[in-house]
Amino acid sequence: MKKNEPKQIRNIAIVGHGKSGKTSFAEAMLFNGKSTDRLCKVDFGESVLDFEQEEKDRKMTIMSAFHHVTWKKHTVNIMDTPGDANFVADTYNSLQVADAAIVVIDATSGVQVVTEKVCQHIKEHNLPTLFYINKLDRENTDFYSIMDNIKNTLKVNPTPLQLPIGAEADFKGFVDLIKMKGFAFARDESGNVSEVDIPSDLSGRVEETRQKLIEDIAETNEELLEKYLEGEELSPDDIGNTIIQAIKDGSLSCVMCGSGLNNFGVQQVLDFVVQYFPSPLDRAKINAIDGKSNESKTVAVKEDGPLFAYVFKTFADPYAGKLTLFRVFSGSLAADTTVYNAKKQTKEKIGPILQIEGKSQKNIDVAVAGDIVALAKLKETTTGDTFCDEGNNVLFKGIDHQKPVASYAVVPKSRGDEDKLASSFARLMEEDPTLVLERNEETREFVLSGVGQVHLDVAAARLKRKFGVDIEMKVPKVAYKETIKGRTKVQGKHKKQTGGRGQFADTWIEIEPLSHGGGFEFVDKIVGGAIPKNYIPAVEKGIVNQMKDGIIAGYPIVDIKVTLYDGNYHDVDSSDMAFQIAGAKGFKTGFADCKPVLLEPIMNVEVTVPDDMTGDVMGDMNSRRGRVLGMEQAVGGQLVKAQVPLAEMLSYSAELTSMTSGRGMFTMEFDHYEEVPQHLSEKIIADAKKEKEE
Repeated sequence: MKKNEPKQIRNIAIVGHGKSGKTSFAEAMLFNGKSTDRLCKVDFGESVLDFEQEEKDRKMTIMSAFHHVTWKKHTVNIMDTPGDANFVADTYNSLQVADAAIVVIDATSGVQVVTEKVCQHIKEHNLPTLFYINKLDRENTDFYSIMDNIKNTLKVNPTPLQLPIGAEADFKGFVDLIKMKGFAFARDESGNVSEVDIPSDLSGRVEETRQKLIEDIAETNEELLEKYLEGEELSPDDIGNTIIQAIKDGSLSCVMCGSGLNNFGVQQVLDFVVQYFPSPLDRAKINAIDGKSNESKTVAVKEDGPLFAYVFKTFADPYAGKLTLFRVFSGSLAADTTVYNAKKQTKEKIGPILQIEGKSQKNIDVAVAGDIVALAKLKETTTGDTFCDEGNNVLFKGIDHQKPVASYAVVPKSRGDEDKLASSFARLMEEDPTLVLERNEETREFVLSGVGQVHLDVAAARLKRKFGVDIEMKVPKVAYKETIKGRTKVQGKHKKQTGGRGQFADTWIEIEPLSHGGGFEFVDKIVGGAIPKNYIPAVEKGIVNQMKDGIIAGYPIVDIKVTLYDGNYHDVDSSDMAFQIAGAKGFKTGFADCKPVLLEPIMNVEVTVPDDMTGDVMGDMNSRRGRVLGMEQAVGGQLVKAQVPLAEMLSYSAELTSMTSGRGMFTMEFDHYEEVPQHLSEKIIADAKKEKEE
């Protein structure tokens, strides 16, 4: 297959809130570019891009999908990304390898929370952007209201290149403000348009908006602005060349309109992509990390330069096995050669290079700068790795993903699947870096953590479908601990005579509390050989074993000092085991006399919410026994900082989503342990005893 020319490549990510119509819009692109022979519909389950079963079932994009079209001698690589907050990490992964983004906005809903978050990410990384106002053929839509919504919510100055002709069911075309011509959509889903007169009732608005367009464009270029202010007419070349530069440097946010489902205005977006969006070679340098010094550096982007490529995604294909997706930023890579993985510091033998087409692939001979392609069955390479020439040793500067905040304890429904649980999840976690499965040694549970409830539900469904492991998810146990507030001296004695050699050990210990975080301290104060030195470690071992199992509720015991100060032994009947039992007995008896208490984990919680919801969130934190530590301005609203017991946060992900209509987000990490209030402690102890009896 003929290799691509980097100057003719365009890499675009299609982003926006869930249900905004991104996938339908992308399907229309594929159809217009003849990559598909019909306009595939998401609602009919025939989408080329939403091909995973869970995506078809939920009618939503769960993982980024990849395809390409040829348009006016250019290769346009399309990344259709998730718009649900549970899966937006995959969107950020894809944006790392995009050269531009198309933000799809649902005209019936306006700018929604995921659009806000993704646009903030786009702004931080200075990615060229086009806004596409979608679904203008629906009821209760207004192009001009959405323009105001974009301006006020996203804090950008939107510059329309088109104005719609007609509205709602009568939406039938657009006015091109650069060409100053009207166009009507064909009603046969072909995507074609025919030139029409600009409606007279639009003429005033067209002139006004055209004037704004020229002003917005001129303001991005001093030379052009001077020309404009002196009253000179700006030529189409002046306008076009300035748009290219202004979009590249982020000073212009263009807006187009249409309906992806009906293939309205999609061909014009493709024209815009190849005319105005940058090629891979327009990105002169890439931020990277020196593999030896670990310091920041830049890598020059050159078509014939050293290889520099980034692995941004891994997923399992039912036929090809594990697929490793990467973007070539500089240089080239040929099939059936060897590639150097700078992060793993190893070479990998590669086979064919695959160009992804939805769930299918086709072989290509060489990947050039700008290509987004895949390799099958790599043994060492994982998401986040860098390919480069061996002597170059540079690493791509990736992004840090949001830490998981929703957790469930998971158990396989079939005992025969216990061994498969960890290995199957390991393969899912290769595909999804925000999914984590860990064994909690304190509660003896496997805990699955993710971004939210839907994220974990989908992970469970994929586990069953792909690997045949069916799991049950339940609220995880809290890792409480036990400690004491008092002190005592107590005897621990073990004596057993059953004929022949007996068992005998006698210990006297003092038990006292240590400060928080003190752990366990054992002090030997035996004098005069009251207990032989070879038995003293056995006493400590018996106490430590008892501490692991807990006493009042079965939770590990911490922050205790035990002093062994007296005892007795028998020349024949004493043994290590006897002293282990005696030490444990004495400790168990004395612990009950030392004012035992339960400790619970306290988490540092940071919640980001819109300004108008701050009071509700702070009140909710107080109701969860939390301490609000402060509040500060943050991107998208206010950042509320608090310390809250983990027991009160187990279902917070779903509750925050409900409380804020999906506009809130939070992070949480362990800070310290604190004593559980008496009334709650009694219930926890009672529940633990009941569970033990059952």
